[in-house]
Amino acid sequence: MPDQITRALFETLHPLLRRLTLERTLSPGKVGVLRHLAEHGRATTSELATVVHISPQAISLAARELERLRLVVRVPDAEDRRRTWIELTDVGRQKLAQELAAAQGWLDQAIAERLTPDERTALKAVIPILRKLGSEASVD
Repeated sequence: MPDQITRALFETLHPLLRRLTLERTLSPGKVGVLRHLAEHGRATTSELATVVHISPQAISLAARELERLRLVVRVPDAEDRRRTWIELTDVGRQKLAQELAAAQGWLDQAIAERLTPDERTALKAVIPILRKLGSEASVD
C-alpha cells in the first residue's frame, strides 16, 4: 500500500512542481539559496550546499551567478579571513519575492478556476499532512 501511495503522490506532485517552476526565471536551487538567506541570514557556501542539497562546486557556481546578478554579495568574515559569507542584497530580496509571487499567482488562479469549493476544502485539509512529510527534508 505505501508503495502505491508513494508512486501516486510522486506522479501527482511532479508535474505540479514542474509547472510551478515554469513561472520562475531562476532555478529551484537558486531560489532555495535566496529563500534560505532571507529566512536565516548570511551563510557560507558549505552551509548553503548542505541546505540546498547540492555539491560545494555547484553551490559555488550558483553563488557566483547570483552575485553576478547582484542578488547576493560575498563578505569576508571580520575575524577569520579564510571564511566568506554569502549575504542577500535588497535586489535579491526583491527578486525572491517576484519569483515566489509568480508561482503563487499561477497556483492561486489554478485553484480558483479548476477546483470546486469541496475540492478546495479537501486540498486545505491535506496541507498539514504534506507539510509533515516535507518538514525533515525541507530546503526552503
